[in-house]
Amino acid sequence: MKTIKLSNASRPLAEYARELNEDIVVVTDGDRPVAAVVPLKGVDQESLMLSAHPEFLDLIARSRAEFARGQTLSLDEMKRAVLTQRKANKRLERTAGKRGHSSA
Repeated sequence: MKTIKLSNASRPLAEYARELNEDIVVVTDGDRPVAAVVPLKGVDQESLMLSAHPEFLDLIARSRAEFARGQTLSLDEMKRAVLTQRKANKRLERTAGKRGHSSA
């Protein structure tokens, strides 16, 4: 990661972008970071937009907090929970379908 002071950024942004390779250039004002020039090779627009979306970032923060508190499920536990829910939904679908038919 490279850092450049805003007061020293004298070249056009395009020149900095061409020099990125795999590095990130962080622009600072005083000691505070104010912007970043980030390489986007292989990143689609949807992923880029999602990575900065406040609701997505909140979801990530909540998930990390749950993980830190030990509130996690193993893959096997998650599969059992999902499969149990699917089976319950299928039973409801079959029951609802039978109610809709009349025997005449």
